[in-house]
Amino acid sequence: MEEMIRIEQVSYRRGDNEPLKKMNWTVNKGEHWAILGLNGSGKTTLLNVINGYIWPTKGSVSVLGHAFGTIDLRELRKMIGWVSSSLQEKLYASDKAEYIVASGKFATIGLYEEPSESDWELAYSFMEQLGCSHLKGRTFQTCSQGEKQKLLIARALMAKPKLLILDEPCNGLDLFSRERLLESIDRLAKSGDAPTIFYVTHHTEEILPIFRHALLLRRGEVFLQGKVQDVLTSGQLTDFFETPVEVIPRDERIWVLPASANDERSPSN
Repeated sequence: MEEMIRIEQVSYRRGDNEPLKKMNWTVNKGEHWAILGLNGSGKTTLLNVINGYIWPTKGSVSVLGHAFGTIDLRELRKMIGWVSSSLQEKLYASDKAEYIVASGKFATIGLYEEPSESDWELAYSFMEQLGCSHLKGRTFQTCSQGEKQKLLIARALMAKPKLLILDEPCNGLDLFSRERLLESIDRLAKSGDAPTIFYVTHHTEEILPIFRHALLLRRGEVFLQGKVQDVLTSGQLTDFFETPVEVIPRDERIWVLPASANDERSPSN
């Protein structure tokens, strides 16, 4: 089976801080993973390692079959789509929605090259696939937070990445905007040519059924990894969060409540 990620005994130290510690993780092609952790757990550091923005202090890293040290990392990054809220701040607010998407073909902030007819067709097809084709002609600044996230995902797909990283894509969305975005992600993941997707979050209810594997990070270490049904249980998550919680499954998704809050609810509720 083709490996997408192999991380072996990876640590990263910055001064006295060690945001990653002796991490081991392997991802095979076609496996969609949820990466779960609280703030400060090491999620962002891990993503920076995968993208080659930081070099591990110890251990070895192989991404998309290429061991670090044997490939130009700038070329590697062209095969990885990384969608994060920080990217929104770098884009030009006055650019039209379709320009934002098309610029992903050239990995530029702003559109400085004229896309070909096939590039525009591809951009419009991704907008259609993600349910944001109605934004054509709108400026980026007039789009809602959820609409902007859909455009950024479409933008990332323009480079036809083998790996797509969705870094807390629902951050700042209301309940209904979140569900609409998750529906778009679900359709994308189920499409025949979908890349391997990593979904980074600290909310278990955002983990869709298509994410069959989960990686739990805590204080820079792998707490647990494996199949979602084995990892996201009341017992495992109680240990993970270091406080009693109860898992509430619904529609193949998982909600987590503090056990004390659940116990205080009256039977009529």
